Amino acid sequence: MTADDVERAFREEHGRAVAVLVRAFGDLDVAEEAVQDAFAEALRRWPVDGPPPSPAGWIITTARNRAVDRLRREGARPGKHAQAALLRGPAEAEPAVGDDRLRLLFTCCHPVLGMAARVALTLRMVGGLSTAEVARAFLVPEATMAQRLVRAKARIREARVPYRVPEAEKLPGRLAGVLAVVYLVFNEGYRREGPAAEAIRLGRVLLELLPDEPEVRGLLGLMLLVESRRAARVRGGELVLLADQDPGLWDGALAEEGRGLVRWCLRRNRPGPYQIQAAINAVHSRPPTDWRQVLALYDQLMAVAPSPVVALNRAVAVAEVEGVDAALPLVEELDLGRYYLFHAVRADLLRRSGRDGEAAAAYGEALTRTGDEVEIAFLERRRLGVLRSEGS
Repeated sequence: MTADDVERAFREEHGRAVAVLVRAFGDLDVAEEAVQDAFAEALRRWPVDGPPPSPAGWIITTARNRAVDRLRREGARPGKHAQAALLRGPAEAEPAVGDDRLRLLFTCCHPVLGMAARVALTLRMVGGLSTAEVARAFLVPEATMAQRLVRAKARIREARVPYRVPEAEKLPGRLAGVLAVVYLVFNEGYRREGPAAEAIRLGRVLLELLPDEPEVRGLLGLMLLVESRRAARVRGGELVLLADQDPGLWDGALAEEGRGLVRWCLRRNRPGPYQIQAAINAVHSRPPTDWRQVLALYDQLMAVAPSPVVALNRAVAVAEVEGVDAALPLVEELDLGRYYLFHAVRADLLRRSGRDGEAAAAYGEALTRTGDEVEIAFLERRRLGVLRSEGS
């Protein structure tokens, strides 16, 4: 077993292990440090001895033992009540919603934190992303993100945020932030199955908790429809655009489940951002795409939740319905210079309009703003293509 295998296992089990230890110790720092200690131990032992029969159980047991040892050594540290709670015997009765990761999710998404801090903490604690990966998602240096995470955990500790799912009457008010975080975890795992699968699992748990909430169904439907295309998204190490994907590689069961959730939402007629995005992806799931319907849905999304990114995606639909000349001005007016997809979309529209030199420069700008290897391979091929076309 290689170090990469150990790292992959820990990424997959990080959220579960931290969540179990937070329930036991009542402290995010204690839990995270203990899981990191277990990771270091696994790096030493697993490549030599082989993986244990139950990696998740090994990680949790080892982390728990490391935490107990550390708390005993540091008996004077604040939060000693957590040590006493751990050592006094069996855990207290489980709350009504008995999923540790869901409780951890609501803790990380507590309103005492700003939205950016909630997202970052959830990506780190629940999604298992490294601090460097979280920093990359926020376009900030790793040291800056490390400080933000420390402050977020300290704020939760100082505010004595309870480790539980809110009471039923408080749940709706807390839901929007939780849904936003789950979707961002899913997007960070766009090409990695671990975080994406965890986000979908959390979406299913939320649906069990709030079966009549349309936006919960909308988010789950959106994630399932996007996930259904995973196998077709990369070919030969390069990104494959939706129009060029082989529908035969799509997961029909996931797509149909997603469409079923969209149909339920349509019957309720309480549209929200996730439901509309799910509906857009439902249209894409039955090729060829009906671009007029997609454009109408983006118009609705702009009315419900306007943003520059939504406007960028709407411009793509405009290009398909009204032509490139109608779409380019819509893109040019957006203030998204730090967003690689802005440059990628702009480059594609310039290429299609025959402005190869400008397209090559725009592809170059996109290349400087992504570290994803499959995106880089795609963008570089397109850039070289327009350069050759310009020179011919």
